[in-house]
Amino acid sequence: MSETGPKIELHVHLEGTVRPEMLLAMGRRNNEALPARTVEGIAELYRFRDFDHFIKVWVLTTHVMRTADDFREVVVDYARRAAEQGAVYLEGIFSPWYRVHRGVPWEEIFTGYADGACEARERFGVEVRLTPDIDRVLPPEAAMDVVRWSSRFVDRGVVGIGLGGPEVGYPPEPYAPVFAAAADAGLAAVPHAGETAGAESVRGALHALGARRIRHGVRALEDPDLVAELVERNIVLDVCPVSNLRTGVVRDLADHPLPALVAAGLRCSLATDDPAMFGTDLEREYAIAAGLGVSLREVFAAGLAGALCDEGTRVRLAAAAARTDWDRVQAAAAAASAAAIAGSPVVSGSVRDGGRGSDGGRGSDGGCGSDGGCGSDGGRDGGADRGSGSGIAVAVDRTGVEQAPSMASTEG
Repeated sequence: MSETGPKIELHVHLEGTVRPEMLLAMGRRNNEALPARTVEGIAELYRFRDFDHFIKVWVLTTHVMRTADDFREVVVDYARRAAEQGAVYLEGIFSPWYRVHRGVPWEEIFTGYADGACEARERFGVEVRLTPDIDRVLPPEAAMDVVRWSSRFVDRGVVGIGLGGPEVGYPPEPYAPVFAAAADAGLAAVPHAGETAGAESVRGALHALGARRIRHGVRALEDPDLVAELVERNIVLDVCPVSNLRTGVVRDLADHPLPALVAAGLRCSLATDDPAMFGTDLEREYAIAAGLGVSLREVFAAGLAGALCDEGTRVRLAAAAARTDWDRVQAAAAAASAAAIAGSPVVSGSVRDGGRGSDGGRGSDGGCGSDGGCGSDGGRDGGADRGSGSGIAVAVDRTGVEQAPSMASTEG
C-alpha cells in the first residue's frame, strides 16, 4: 500500500489518463493523425492556456481511440498506475459520443471499457465502475442514446451518468428528462458543475438532474444557501486541485478553495480529472490536500460515502480504511506537499478574472500548442459531417473543433 494510504477516486476521465507514448502508439495503430508526432510534442500541447484550450486539445487528441482493445487498454493501464499509488476503487468517466461521431460503434466502446474494468480488478485488485458522460453540446434527444447504451451495461459496471464539456452557456436544466430516464434505468446522476460556471450551475444539477454527487463544485462557495443545502443533503464534491490550476479555475494551489469547502462542512473526495493531460497523479493530489491542512481520513470517508458501489464493495473499502494508520499517512503526504505544490504552471488568466472567454465556447484562436501548431483538420478528416451510424451531423468551426450536432441521433 502507498505511504499516503488507500484512495478512492471518483472523478477521472479515462481518455485523459492516456500517456503521450500510448496516445502516439494508438494513432499509428489506427492510422489516425495527431497534432504532434513525438512525446515532447504531445507534452507541449498539454500546456493549456485556459479551459477552452484544454477542451480543444482533448477533442483533437482523444480521437485516436477506436477499438474495443484500445478502450480496454486505457482502463487497464490507468488502473495499474493508480493501484501502485494506493487506489482501491475508481469511477472512470468516458465520453462515447465523440467516438461514435467518428464512426466507432457504441458496442465497441462500452464493451472495451467494461472488459478493462473486469481485467483491472482481476490483475490489480482495483474495483472500477464506469460513468459515461453526456457532452453538453449534444441536444437532449441525442443524449438519450448515452442513457440507452449505458442501461445495457449496468450488469457490467456502468453505475451512473455524467454531464461534461463546456459549462458556461450550457446549463443542466435542458437535460432533466435525460437524467430522469437514467434514474429509471438505475443510473445515478454525477454531473460536472460549479467548475467554470458559478453556484447556479450546481443548483441546476441538484434540482433538475437529481445529482447524487457533484464533480468539481468548487464555486458552490459563492452561495451560502447552496452550501447549506449540499451539507444537509450529504452531497459529495469530487474536487480536482491540479485540474483547477491547469484550466485557470484557480490561480494558485495555495489559494485553492478545498480547505474552505471542508471548513463549511462539505464532504470532498480527491481526484485527478485528466491526469496525463494535467501532469498529476493521485499521490500528488493527496500531498497537495495534506499541505492545505485537509484530513486524508476524511477525504477517504467522503469517497466512500459518494461511491456508487454495491454494499459488499463498500464494506471491503471501509475495512481498508480501518486497517490504515491515518496519522502516518497524513504525515507522509504532508512531507511531500511542498514538492507537490511547487512548480505547477499558471495559465494566462483565470475563469474568475476573465482569462476564459465569456461565451462558454471552446476557444477561437485556432492554436492548440503554444505555437498554434494544432492545425485545422483535427485529425484524419476534421470530423466534419462524418458518418457515425447515429445520424449526427457535426459542424466544425474555423478552429477545427467539433460543435453541437445539427440533428438528433437515433439509437444504433
